[in-house]
Amino acid sequence: MDKQAAIVPVPPRQDPTTSYWQDPPHPLATHRTTSELPAAASTVIVGSGITGASIAYKLLDRHDESSVLMLEARTACSGATGRNGGHTKAASYRAFLDNVANLGEDEAAKIVRFEYSCIKAVHAFAKEHQIECDSWEGDTVDIIFDENQWTRAKRSIAGIQRVLGDDHPAALYSFHDGKETEEKYLVGGALGSVSYAAGSISAYKFVLRIVELAMEKGLNLQTGTLVTGLKRFETDQRGWIVETTRGSVQAERVILATNGYTAYLYPPVRSVIVPLRGTVAAQRPGNGLPKQGLETTYSFIYGNGYEYMIFRPAGSTFAGDLVIGGCSTKAPQEGLQEWGTTDDTSMDPQISQYVRESAAEYFGSQWGKDHPDGRVRKQWTGIMGYSSQGFPLVGMVPHEEDLWIAASFQGSGMVLCFHTAKALVSMLEDEDDVALNEWFPRAFRMSEDRLKHKFRGRLHEKAPMGLENRSQL
Repeated sequence: MDKQAAIVPVPPRQDPTTSYWQDPPHPLATHRTTSELPAAASTVIVGSGITGASIAYKLLDRHDESSVLMLEARTACSGATGRNGGHTKAASYRAFLDNVANLGEDEAAKIVRFEYSCIKAVHAFAKEHQIECDSWEGDTVDIIFDENQWTRAKRSIAGIQRVLGDDHPAALYSFHDGKETEEKYLVGGALGSVSYAAGSISAYKFVLRIVELAMEKGLNLQTGTLVTGLKRFETDQRGWIVETTRGSVQAERVILATNGYTAYLYPPVRSVIVPLRGTVAAQRPGNGLPKQGLETTYSFIYGNGYEYMIFRPAGSTFAGDLVIGGCSTKAPQEGLQEWGTTDDTSMDPQISQYVRESAAEYFGSQWGKDHPDGRVRKQWTGIMGYSSQGFPLVGMVPHEEDLWIAASFQGSGMVLCFHTAKALVSMLEDEDDVALNEWFPRAFRMSEDRLKHKFRGRLHEKAPMGLENRSQL
């Protein structure tokens, strides 16, 4: 893993695989607000995914007069956000015991509340602004096949309910034994399952509407503009020179919303933030599954990994389709080669095959026959970012005045980014730190100490449990 973590990331590649969500492309895909790059901006945001878009909107919502420039290397929302699995699912219990051991009960509980609140805020924002993004809220179920995972799930949920209280919405879980799991969720062979609140969404549509709303407030979006370097002003003047393939921009401050690509622009985070390539497939359901479609989203959890799956809700394009991803441990050396790469133009053939086959295998005889047009509608990859401690890095970079970062979301963008943007804007505005600490986890903050922690492997792949993938890619 040390070798993979030390790989120097390359910038986003041209001609990546096309995700299900990006077909057809959004009208903003190749948008440039101005034909030329502006010579200067008060704030330059690098990246147009959910983090960058949410920061831009929340910043401009406070200051309409601000000069905010968003730079995107490829098409708008072409990174992990536009390539995820559509889940808004926290699975907070999967990390809770480890977080209690490492951070204490108060901070562990704060993370649970933060994740739940962020999910609800995403769907509430979509509703408030009438964003057509197939926003769906309902239940999810984790089908558990491993004894250790099952035992720890029970312990962890009991801990959450003790600390938060049984009636807290983030503590509402239901257990189902193997028989009930098969009857209710159509999957046999499990020790049991855990159900709780979650949702699904087209993050691509959601985020690009946020970008449009930010543009209405003055955002300058420049796609097809690869940032090639960052330089401080050589004079006493504060700020940065942002070098791109289309010229340079003087910025009072720069925000890196670049997730798995961050070490490409800021090398000191190499081996601190490590890319991971995820594989996802959109599938037509077998004819044995309920004609009205599934009623919950799923995760399938085993000893050294998991898969996650959503169904496309009624009223959406290709309603009833299943979108499934994960499976990285099914490749040789448990998917070691997927770490360190930023190549989303291709996919590992073994992982690709497993993703195509896994849903039908989980449902077994309940799956029935494949659709006459074939099982797989589309398959793609995307690049996530993971940190050495399993948490995002958010805040001003130590010893780099006016260089800010919000990255490394552990495959959990739809659970973390929207509220992280709120926190970062609060930091940018130099607001009351005490008030921010009441709801924003300290473990997420950027610090000099965190830059010393080198990546040691994906914390949540194997038992004992750590962080679960929650976005998901």
